[in-house]
Amino acid sequence: MLEILTADTPNGIKIPIVAEELQIPYVVTKIDFWKNKPSTLLAVNPNGRIPAIVDRADQSNVVRVFESGAIMLYLADTYGGLIPQHPQGRAETLSWLFLQVSGLGPSFGQAGHFLRGAPERLAYPTERFRAEAQRQLSLVDAQLSRSEWINGFDYSIADIAYFSWLRSASYAGLTTEGSVGITNWLQRISERPAVQRALAAMAES
Repeated sequence: MLEILTADTPNGIKIPIVAEELQIPYVVTKIDFWKNKPSTLLAVNPNGRIPAIVDRADQSNVVRVFESGAIMLYLADTYGGLIPQHPQGRAETLSWLFLQVSGLGPSFGQAGHFLRGAPERLAYPTERFRAEAQRQLSLVDAQLSRSEWINGFDYSIADIAYFSWLRSASYAGLTTEGSVGITNWLQRISERPAVQRALAAMAES
């Protein structure tokens, strides 16, 4: 059984989606950001951030993994799926995945914070992070104008990583309405039964 320590946030929904897509039995331990970080989370992720997992499929070798990109890659490799096995497809998937976790995610998060969460509106950081978020969004727009999926081959963990943030682009003060490629891609992923089950599980838990 896979325990997923997470919350209903862009990073937090990635892992239930992967688990549903790969048909991995899992339970969700919901983390409340408004409370002190529980010891259960810190025991799995010393950085105290979600998501994190404990994989108890093999009781003789319990595995903990933290950071969303690392978890997604671990699950894809361990349970088989959501990543091409041929070198070019795997390399493209990993490149886009790491760009999301190091680029688009942080820029969207910072843009949203300075736009909505900062105690006072500061023009410079707000515009700086919004502009970088827009640049990252443009990269995805260009990629999806050439291909049905992010890695250029098949639906993968890279698509799930970007989907979790782009479905909420308005948080960063951005919109995807002008991109036919992104709009159609978001709809294709939203209609997947595994994605719908994961989002419903997060809403209920």
